[in-house]
Parts: sequence; structure tokens; C-alpha cells
Amino acid sequence: MHLNHFVIDDFFEEPDPIREMALKMTYPDRDETEYYPGRNAAGQIQLPGIEKFIGGIVRTPLVQAASTSHAQPRLAVEGDDGKVSIHIDPVDWSALIYLTKPEHCQGGTHFYHHKKTGWDRAPVYPGEPEQLGYGSLKGAIDDILNTGGANDMDQWEESMVLPMRYNRIVIFRGYLYHDAGKSFGSSIDDGRLILPLFFKNPQSKTLLYTEE
Repeated sequence: MHLNHFVIDDFFEEPDPIREMALKMTYPDRDETEYYPGRNAAGQIQLPGIEKFIGGIVRTPLVQAASTSHAQPRLAVEGDDGKVSIHIDPVDWSALIYLTKPEHCQGGTHFYHHKKTGWDRAPVYPGEPEQLGYGSLKGAIDDILNTGGANDMDQWEESMVLPMRYNRIVIFRGYLYHDAGKSFGSSIDDGRLILPLFFKNPQSKTLLYTEE
């Protein structure tokens, strides 16, 4: 059994205070080397015990993934396009909590099927890159995503959308091919506001960390 997605509504008992924390943060200009659309907040929202809680949902031990924007709210308004569209998160599990108010919600998180390989995720397990004709996971990612494929929609078919809804959390394998959908709104009040979380399984059998 390989669980890939979870969707939980009404995640926080009281979501408004979490949103208010995000609204009060500053959002510096994005580093142009980053691929995501929008800007990360300058600080984190502390969620004690979140690793254990999400680990219980996905049935595996989890720790916060290092070198990520874990628990930093992210704002993307109209025109805030990312460097690339389709991508993977180099972690075992990603989670997004939608903090956009209901009247402004648009789109969601989109998932894709790569036409050439027939896969909906990166070949992250031992033997899989070779199965697809690559020498390594890095070689596969470079060919599939990093040479322009991430923005060439002719190479992809959309397979699913997890729609945006206020106080909904979507949890998914980070190595699934996905993108953030559209940016919208004109300010933090009506823009795409999310709280991303990124987790590593200390017992991971993937190549995500062995090739670092």
C-alpha cells in the first residue's frame, strides 16, 4: 500500500487566529533562485507537535525537513509567477494549509502525469531511475524538470486538483509532480495565502537524501 494524498477540512479548531498571525508578518521580496510563486513570510508559525500529528495521519514517523520553508506562510498575488511550474518537493511528505478566506479561494494544488515516462512522481526509490533509463535520480530530475520540461505543458497531463478551501490541509508525497495553480488577488487580504509544511521520514528508503 502506497498512500499518496490526504485531505482534511476544518483542520484548526480556530483558524482565524492562525490567519491573523500570517497577516501580521512581513513578506520580503522572493529570492530569484527560488522556484515557487509568491513570497515567504520572514518568520514561522509555531505548531508544536505537528510532526507527530501528521506522522500519525500518514502512518510513518516524521521530522521537520531541513533547508525548507517549513511553517513559513506564503503569499502569492496576481502576477506572482514562479520560476518553474511543475516541480517536486525533495521531501517525503508536503502539506499545505489554505489560509485564504472562502470568498477569495481559487484553484488549488494541481497534480500531473508525465507523458514520456508515464509516471506521476519522480523515480525516488532505488532502481527506479535505471528503470526509466537514467543513471540517477538527479539525472532523471534534470532531464524531466530542469531542462525546460517544468514549464512545457505539452509534456504533461493534469491528473487531479485538490481544491483550495479555507482551513483545509492537503497532505501529499512531496515527490509527486505538482504545481501551485494560479496566483490571485491584489493584497494579503485577498491573495493566495498558505501555510506550507515539509517533513522527512527518518527511516526513508528513497534516494532523496542519499543523493544530497
